[in-house]
Amino acid sequence: MIPQPLAWTLVTVSLWTAGSSQILLQEPIKVHYPAIASHEIIECDCVNISCDSVYWFRSSPQVQFLGKCNNADRVNYGLNVDETKFKFSKRGSMFVLRVMNVNTEDTGTYSCVLKDRNGKEIWKPGSLLRPGVTPPTSPPKTKPKPPVKSVCHCNKRNPSQGVCGSMVLWPLVGLTVGLGLALICTLYYFNRLPKKCRHHFE
Repeated sequence: MIPQPLAWTLVTVSLWTAGSSQILLQEPIKVHYPAIASHEIIECDCVNISCDSVYWFRSSPQVQFLGKCNNADRVNYGLNVDETKFKFSKRGSMFVLRVMNVNTEDTGTYSCVLKDRNGKEIWKPGSLLRPGVTPPTSPPKTKPKPPVKSVCHCNKRNPSQGVCGSMVLWPLVGLTVGLGLALICTLYYFNRLPKKCRHHFE
């Protein structure tokens, strides 16, 4: 949906530049909050077009033609436009509008129309100027919470316990086997003795 001030600008400029090939860029309107008595800069960048000139308009709410500027920095002002208030210039690939000594009366939407030598036009939604208005504060950015590590309350085994256990276990096994062999050998020895000799041990 096109804002009402911009819509009036489109209608006015369409009647003023009838017969040209027109392209409207779907861009959000930029909002400026300049301080009173300061100088504000509004830029109009050439995009995919070899710009030859630019036309500046202000909607507040009626549409006013501010002036024209070409690549050679030749400027033509609109009717009853204060030349000390608005300054037009070319800076690199963009045209610049400077609003001098900004006050509350300069509130409005400033739009630009880029034009090449073949009559092709690119319309830009422009910028909304709100002098002396406090810009809205953006909500504080919430930092993402660090992931919660699960805490295990169970006792962790000491890796050295396995080694220590094996060091104790194997000697016990060896001792048990040794005792078993000694017992077997003793029984075998008594079974091999003659019966007479057994009486001496009884």
